[in-house]
Amino acid sequence: GSNHNGLFRKTLVVQPNEIHWIRHDLQLQNGETMNVTARIRYRQALQEATLYKFPAGLYVQFKEPQSAITEGQFVAWNIGDELVGSGVIS
Repeated sequence: GSNHNGLFRKTLVVQPNEIHWIRHDLQLQNGETMNVTARIRYRQALQEATLYKFPAGLYVQFKEPQSAITEGQFVAWNIGDELVGSGVIS
């Protein structure tokens, strides 16, 4: 069913070439983190999350598990009401 534990995850990754920053002045460097709100679906409410930047990509860790995170979907992250970046989920 739609509530099966196997459908829920807290973390996803975006490959380096799929990271898109709208606010280039906020772009993370390797080893840096940032607290944001994020969503993986267009009409989904924003969820608390932390970004972690590593050479292998950008990891997005949600505070609460998210349902059915799927490769090829976009994740978008905000600071306050401002969209600051997005990326294709790997």
